[in-house]
Amino acid sequence: MTRNLKITARKADRKNCRVFGHVKYLNSQVDARILNLSPTGAALEMKGPLHAASGSKVRIEAENLGLLEGVIRWKHNGRVGIQFDVNSNARAQISSYFRFFHKEMRPVLAVRPLVRTAVIVERTPQLTASTPNS
Repeated sequence: MTRNLKITARKADRKNCRVFGHVKYLNSQVDARILNLSPTGAALEMKGPLHAASGSKVRIEAENLGLLEGVIRWKHNGRVGIQFDVNSNARAQISSYFRFFHKEMRPVLAVRPLVRTAVIVERTPQLTASTPNS
């Protein structure tokens, strides 16, 4: 990240994606979804609490990405920003993901269920009493 006028900017543009995996910190593992990805970092949405502070080293395991290591740069409302360790293996894995697996995704902000109101009329069978004719 570069700093200009005390404003932090990313080195690389991130692309939206939906990749599921795990984040490992020490002996704990939390399921996560990678929301966006670049060669230098990623933003993740955690499925549970991740008990790691900013600056902690973590490992991300995802089927389409493999194993990536990085450092937590920010945490906010169940989301985590990770800056990857700079090495040729990580760059090769990410470029391979973009070449073979990536599909452009639009971010999902909120999901509203489609509600249809329907009137259901339940008819009960009417019993007729039959009387014998005598």
